[in-house]
Amino acid sequence: MQVDIKYRPSYSLATVRLEPNETIRVEAGSMVGMSEGLTLETKAAGGLLASLKRSVLGGESFFMNLYRAPASGGEIMLAPPLPGDVDVLELQGETLLVQSGSYVASSKGMEIDTKWGGAKTFFASEGLFLLKCGGTGTLILSSYGAIHERVLTAGERYTVDTGHLVAFSENVAFNVRMVGGLKSTLFSGEGLVVDLTGPGKVLMQTRSSDAFLAWLMPQVQRRMPRERR
Repeated sequence: MQVDIKYRPSYSLATVRLEPNETIRVEAGSMVGMSEGLTLETKAAGGLLASLKRSVLGGESFFMNLYRAPASGGEIMLAPPLPGDVDVLELQGETLLVQSGSYVASSKGMEIDTKWGGAKTFFASEGLFLLKCGGTGTLILSSYGAIHERVLTAGERYTVDTGHLVAFSENVAFNVRMVGGLKSTLFSGEGLVVDLTGPGKVLMQTRSSDAFLAWLMPQVQRRMPRERR
């Protein structure tokens, strides 16, 4: 499997070239186009309970699409629903915790599950659970805005707004908290943050969909005709 990213970081498009009979697992709605001969199988990956947990708790689709290339190989183009970047990670027996909505695709051997994120994350954009993506293979993630990577050394601590966190290594310790007191959380526009402690990798997105919606909704309401309010 070879992945080429174009038009980054604003409107990234991933072109995946598949080997003969190779299979790729794709999040529903991510396929843009594909070459002749690719076949599609839609299934509840991991079984009924695993798919239900991933859908209800992890915020992802209940069904996963499996695209298989013909004997001559093939190509499929993928894109996320929001404008932003796409990142390709080659995992070697490691695991990443991924925010809801950032998973795009992975090679068939990768395991996609959910992980309890702690009670405080109920109030964060990623919800109670994070996706747990692990194994050996290719993982394709998306972001709203560009992706910025930071590698934490052992014991190094870094704080990220929950709306800007894309993914981080499983061995990175994390704790979600209010950025200040209750007043700061409600009125500062910052909300909750997550303290991450290395060693490990952290992926952040340069824009937040929560912040965009917070800006957009008052604009929409202000422009609505009075009789429709």
